[in-house]
Amino acid sequence: MRIQILYLFVLLVSFAISADNISVKSPDKKVVLNIKVDNGKAYYSIKYDNCDILLPSRLGIKTNVGDWIDNLSLTNSKVTKESRKYDMSHTKASHVEYEATKLVFKLANCDNKEVTITFMVFNNDVAFRYTIQSSKIMVYGEISSFRFPDSTKAFLSHKQKTNPSYERIYQADKSMTDKSGEGVGYVFPALFHLENDRWALVTETGVTSKYVGSHLSDFSNDNGYTIAYPDKEESSGKGDTYPTMEGSENTPWRTITFGNDLRPIIETTVTFDLVEPLYEPSIDYKPGRYTWSWLIWQLDSINYDDQVKYIDLNAKMGFEYVLIDAEWDNRIGRDKMAQLSKYAQSKGVQLMLWYNSNGNLNNVYQSPRDLMHEKNARDKEMKWMQSIGIAGIKVDFFAGDKQNSMQLYEDILYDANRYGLLVIFHGCTLPRGWEILYPNFVSSEAVVASEMVYFVENDANREPYDLTLHPFCRNAVASMDWGGVIMNRKLSKDNKSRHSRKTTDTFELASGIVTQTFVQCIEMQPNNLDDLPQIEIDFLKNLPTTWDETKFIDGYPGKFVILARRHKQTWYIAGLNAENDTKNLEIKLSMVKGDSKVDYYTDNNDGYSYLDSVKVDINSKIKISMKHNGGFIIIAKNE
Repeated sequence: MRIQILYLFVLLVSFAISADNISVKSPDKKVVLNIKVDNGKAYYSIKYDNCDILLPSRLGIKTNVGDWIDNLSLTNSKVTKESRKYDMSHTKASHVEYEATKLVFKLANCDNKEVTITFMVFNNDVAFRYTIQSSKIMVYGEISSFRFPDSTKAFLSHKQKTNPSYERIYQADKSMTDKSGEGVGYVFPALFHLENDRWALVTETGVTSKYVGSHLSDFSNDNGYTIAYPDKEESSGKGDTYPTMEGSENTPWRTITFGNDLRPIIETTVTFDLVEPLYEPSIDYKPGRYTWSWLIWQLDSINYDDQVKYIDLNAKMGFEYVLIDAEWDNRIGRDKMAQLSKYAQSKGVQLMLWYNSNGNLNNVYQSPRDLMHEKNARDKEMKWMQSIGIAGIKVDFFAGDKQNSMQLYEDILYDANRYGLLVIFHGCTLPRGWEILYPNFVSSEAVVASEMVYFVENDANREPYDLTLHPFCRNAVASMDWGGVIMNRKLSKDNKSRHSRKTTDTFELASGIVTQTFVQCIEMQPNNLDDLPQIEIDFLKNLPTTWDETKFIDGYPGKFVILARRHKQTWYIAGLNAENDTKNLEIKLSMVKGDSKVDYYTDNNDGYSYLDSVKVDINSKIKISMKHNGGFIIIAKNE
């Protein structure tokens, strides 16, 4: 990953300040951030286009070295403009340029101790964090809150109390006053639909081993949603629920993205804009696609001969990686794994291996166990993997969002980079800027994923809903290893038994564009080489996984989504439909030259894809059709 940064700081004069109030605007003047201290309490509020996004919401933090919740006064504010340019390779855009208004001010408590708060005001995002000066800081809690107008509807995923792996369904268009399922709030990100069809997305970024992973509390009439820390029962009850920081440190950034439509939600890069790499990549990590036998063939496929079949499938498709799941150490063995890796490399393929995160923070029995949680064992294992040409690891079953878990994520990533290993996490937390912070990080599951489509027919029924919702929330802020462009019609090895996949083939192909991750799972089986139309095979052979631009075209969370991604000079426009009826739309493709022909994939009556060449009119408009649980793809090459 290459990062190029340019900072320009100039004094900004278009702001207002008084003894207890500061008001600043975004570079385009549409966003107004107001900071106010009223009766000893600190608040911030956000207006966009003269409409409320956040009503006055609390600011404040409580630590062992000071309490900045009540009895506060406003001091020492400074406003500047910041510009930045940088390149990245692991997410929705390859090059980013932005301008922002930066506000830094201090709050003094009744003991005259000060905490610094920094706000970044972009044209469609606001972010803030706290900075505390001390030798050792224990942060007991925050009052930081998000208070939306009363008519706002919420799209939220309930947090699990003792197994917080971010695997709860997002519920759509809910009242903010509804209680969470286990009474411990909601995971990030959280999506909100405001009056006048405005939208807002709340999350955090820049979480490392120096902090905990936070979430949103249940709603309260006084404060709306507040920042909440992990439950004491997470990590099997081990570790503190609050973070401890050594020396003067910053908290993570809390971010709010908003706009008059869903475009800023899809296109935001704020979770990457605010962070920088913690280390340099040890090798040039390659993007690509992987197959994964476990999803359909399950545990019985973890044997040498079946994995050879998947390696051969990859070689024929030009896919880069094969992921071998749990129990490989017992079912294949280390000596045979070295042989298998050598065979894969002879075919132009590399292996990735599954590991249990383990230690005493989980009691999951699947092996390999006790190799990732402790440095000496981790070093030995990663050195062995490097010696036989393993490309990466998938580490599963994490235990929560406490600081000890965040430390484990970081330790695994740091050491894996030393040995040139890519890292995917499952049964895990939301990544928070990790694509930039950790250059060998690929993606995380942190979602109800494809394995549930396999296990439960009701989850298979819900796949279209999930994959039309996540582009607006979970996948808008971080890479998502959902786990498969699923090509078997039946979710079984013979492709004839068990329940069926509920989506069309074009829906699945399009999901490989809509769902963003640096290394994408293509859930092909060896039989698919014979039972898929050639146009589908050819499409998957050429499916990119890195993107230079991402553009929102149309959609509504959980109903349908149409977005465009550019790879080099080619635009891939993809749509997914979760609604009960065929959806016919006319869409404008500003990135496609008017009066030109494009390749158009859609569904035939049998649910397979067919390819046609259609014309975009002189105004770059085109009529598209998406069947129930279907989709479309347009490929436009800009020479």
